[in-house]
Amino acid sequence: MNHVTPPTCAALALVLLAATGCGGGGRQTLTVFADASLTGTFGSLGKTFEAAHPGVAVRFDFGGSGALAQRIARGAPADLFAAAGTAAMRGSGAPSPRVFARDSLQIAVPKGNPAHVAGLKDLTVPGVRVALCAESAPCGAGARTALAAAGVTVTPIGPDQNGKAPDAAKVLAKVRLGEADAALVYRTDVRAAAGAVEGVDLPGAARAVEDYLIATVPGTERLALTREFVDLVLSDEGRKVLGGAGFTPVTG
Repeated sequence: MNHVTPPTCAALALVLLAATGCGGGGRQTLTVFADASLTGTFGSLGKTFEAAHPGVAVRFDFGGSGALAQRIARGAPADLFAAAGTAAMRGSGAPSPRVFARDSLQIAVPKGNPAHVAGLKDLTVPGVRVALCAESAPCGAGARTALAAAGVTVTPIGPDQNGKAPDAAKVLAKVRLGEADAALVYRTDVRAAAGAVEGVDLPGAARAVEDYLIATVPGTERLALTREFVDLVLSDEGRKVLGGAGFTPVTG
């Protein structure tokens, strides 16, 4: 009669290592909450990061920075947060954020600029239809700052009772469709429109610059990976991708 010897602890350990991919190298997921305006750039950088980190998947949750900050503050499972604006980053509770990019305001006009809009004062010319974002959106807050600094008052066209759209996509749609002669949005919004509209630079755009910040979310178990992703964002490759989307990269 054959006698089967119970497996030793060492043998069991070898079986477990084999099952988990030797040395605990199972697939990890890095969860990044990021402002919706970073969808294209961070999507590209995520693929670069995964290629350099076999076994790591980068999962993005894109949305409005304010809403994402609230979710993080309530304990949503995120490892890294990239926000548009310092207020959202503060609201998330993530410490020691770093500014990695800036975006500047532009006037978006239809192709050919039929209303000949060259500056903010042209937005007050009778007959010029202007679309503005709601002030809860970055493009709305930036527009308010720029208009106030220039001493310009604008009455925007619809769509709601306040005459302001909820985001850049809505106001750009009005410009693209010929329903508005101009809209105040950010440079990256114009670039994302892929030639459907044109951008007019503002001499005072520096007064309405939006900082983009990135920080590790407290309590993450993937601290090393978050640091490496931040390094990628701040690297030459990251600067190239951000600059290509219309951002001004910052590495300070």
